[in-house]
Amino acid sequence: MSSSLSEGILFTDQYELTMAQLYFKVGLHEKKVQFEHYFREYPDYGAHQAGFCINAGLEWLCRWMSKTAFSSRELDCLQSQVDRCGNPVFHADFIEYLKSHAGFESLSLRGIPEGRVIHPIVPINIVEGPVVMAQILETALLNKLNYQILIATKAARIKMAAQNRPVLEFGMRRAHDLGANAGGRAALIGGADFSSNVGLSYEQGLDPKGTHAHSLVQLFLSLGYSELDAFRAFADLYPDNCILLVDTVNTLESGLPNAIKVFEELKRKGHEPLGVRIDSGDLAFLCLETAKQLDRAGFENAAIVLSNDLDELTIWQIITQIGQESRRNGMDADKIVGRLIYGVGTRLITSAGAPALGGVYKLTATFDHGKWKPSIKVSETLQKTANPGRKQAVRLYDQRGKAIVDIVGGYDENLEQLEEFNCYHPTDFSKKRTLHKEQIIQSEPLLVDVIKEGRCLVEFPSLTEIRQQRQQDIDKLDEGVKRLINPHIYHVSLTEKLYILKKKMLGMN
Repeated sequence: MSSSLSEGILFTDQYELTMAQLYFKVGLHEKKVQFEHYFREYPDYGAHQAGFCINAGLEWLCRWMSKTAFSSRELDCLQSQVDRCGNPVFHADFIEYLKSHAGFESLSLRGIPEGRVIHPIVPINIVEGPVVMAQILETALLNKLNYQILIATKAARIKMAAQNRPVLEFGMRRAHDLGANAGGRAALIGGADFSSNVGLSYEQGLDPKGTHAHSLVQLFLSLGYSELDAFRAFADLYPDNCILLVDTVNTLESGLPNAIKVFEELKRKGHEPLGVRIDSGDLAFLCLETAKQLDRAGFENAAIVLSNDLDELTIWQIITQIGQESRRNGMDADKIVGRLIYGVGTRLITSAGAPALGGVYKLTATFDHGKWKPSIKVSETLQKTANPGRKQAVRLYDQRGKAIVDIVGGYDENLEQLEEFNCYHPTDFSKKRTLHKEQIIQSEPLLVDVIKEGRCLVEFPSLTEIRQQRQQDIDKLDEGVKRLINPHIYHVSLTEKLYILKKKMLGMN
């Protein structure tokens, strides 16, 4: 399979192209429009739910747009497609138009930077330009952004549950093909400190992390050697980077005692062993018993790496159980938790429980006869009804420096200079509140100009800078919003002007 076809400009849905041809045929192809990307609801994992999301994927989307265009190969594919009567699906004049308007250089994009906390209804990205290419972009934009937002959000929750202890992303083998790269990057943005994904790690300026698999011990055992022999071989080769997986045979009766023997040998040679990894069983109980044995042997600083289908709730449960059982045994729970490292794989890279983000891409405005005209997609519920018109978004902070509301308003509203904010619920028109200027210490615009008619206007931040932005935004959330279970609702509101426009376009008084 040719990646140039499946990952280039034909990385789209068929209906994007058939609509694009229709616009061309009826003479609307150069009509300037605005599409808006946002999501309707936070991920709901069943037993628990998110109270915020983390933005990710923008840089990869923009780089894809900059290098992607129709070439003769893609156009030949379109030209070869026929309908059930043998007639060309895509006509020669439309093919010629695509040939002369090959890429996304006519489009502009405003977006919320990566690493920012984001919320439902608020525009994350706004695409503006001729309708043909703006329409063709839809599928790729949603594919590249929704998934990374989903995984970055899960990673942020896991990092919080881990009480900021190191988190390693181990999900490559369970990821969906090359989604391992996008998901791994998003995990690094959201909260994972390192990844086992070698190529991605180097690309992001990090050293890949990993230990060894059960197969190492199994191979030695099958050839008549022992678990201890396997551990010694690993330690001889990696004396200063030695983490031993201790649960292949029996964690407490075999693996851990053998690991301690090897650690003592390393110590006599002047090396400091890093620790052990446990990948099965009652992780909290095994962690306590492992800490006891390591401490008795003089390895109080050795790390304990836990893996095996971890997510935010299992990590929370492990820490809670350690706290309860350590008190009964006279142990220092904080010291034990402070040596833990979490290897998180399947449940992070697949966002277990909430495998897709409901991000959408809706037409909200059309430029006609010298002015922008609002557009609205009416649904059976207000929850699914898009907010019309060209828009902006600001975040308000209270006297504590905490984010209290994201306000979505018209593009021409001067939201930073208002003396008071009449805040209207976006889907329940019976709810309204007013915020006065003295209640607010900062009004921060969320969207920035990223691309202007194909030209990138920003220098994309480093992974370190994106992570710093993520942590700053999370720190500015109320504790209730960050709860793993039943989080408080963060307020997203419409300005009075947008509220009135929406009601008018819905035919409501």
